Amino acid sequence: MIKMLKTYLQELFSGIRDGWNRFWFKPTDPATLGLVRIFAGSMLFYTHLVWSIDLTGFMGEKGRFSAELVDRMHQGSSFAFSYLWLFDGNPAMLWMVHIAALIILLMFTLGFCSRITSILTFIIAVSYAHRAPGALFGLDQINVMLAMYLMLGGAGAAYSLDRLIEKWRYPNRKLPTTSTAANVSVRLIQLHMCVIYLFAGTGKLLGDTWWEGTALWGAVANSEYQSMDMTWLASYPLLIALMTQVSLAWELSYSALVWPRLTRPLVLFMAIPLHLGIALCMGMVTFGLAMLIGNLAFVSPWIIRELEADIRSKLAKEPVAEAA
Repeated sequence: MIKMLKTYLQELFSGIRDGWNRFWFKPTDPATLGLVRIFAGSMLFYTHLVWSIDLTGFMGEKGRFSAELVDRMHQGSSFAFSYLWLFDGNPAMLWMVHIAALIILLMFTLGFCSRITSILTFIIAVSYAHRAPGALFGLDQINVMLAMYLMLGGAGAAYSLDRLIEKWRYPNRKLPTTSTAANVSVRLIQLHMCVIYLFAGTGKLLGDTWWEGTALWGAVANSEYQSMDMTWLASYPLLIALMTQVSLAWELSYSALVWPRLTRPLVLFMAIPLHLGIALCMGMVTFGLAMLIGNLAFVSPWIIRELEADIRSKLAKEPVAEAA
């Protein structure tokens, strides 16, 4: 009996150890992370480009967020680092570092010098978020989260200028097709997305309107966020209740159902209408797209490679057809 128990515990331990190592450290195709880098980098570039509309008004010494106000909003935290404080008193220098930041974000999006630009991208995103905390929204938090995990490594191993340059410089060298760092980064994004949805769903359980099935109506009827008139839904209370309960059930079950291969496509498919609905009906286009970028981490690399192969084959056939 003791021998059987010992054998069982050994197998249990080895199974947990092997599963843990396989989950975190098994080298994977960096295609998924490369695609996340392109979309997340594009979002980072766009959202920081928007600051150019009134840069000194938000980031300047005499702008909306004075040093005293920002310190009060950060509750005196010494971790709220921002290099923008070094230049807020000089508008010309502030514009110079802002333009430099945009160039770095663009380089990161294209995957150029990605080992360096990924770190700088994270520092830039955090610095802007800390400098103007009064303008901080969920979009900025998702941007910083993605930048943090993309910084860990492997983001420039696929669909990047770094990869093209390496192939051009060393045409006879066999480049690695898998990356452990890419797997770690993707896993962290996946887990973080699960935490976001789990807390979002459980937080909604504290509100009576979610239990009643009327929460969705409160969102679409709010004129402050209304970009599309959806008040016609008032004539369909059962539809409102159904959509409310489905969205709540999806958020609560996301962290459990997104992992199995059979249920993952359904969970990811549901994310599209939910976040596009937020984007189109409530005017949160960038936030909705940022959440979809985070969900992209669950798309398997082989699917991306298959789509890439299809696109390549179609592009190769078109010149042949034109020539004929």
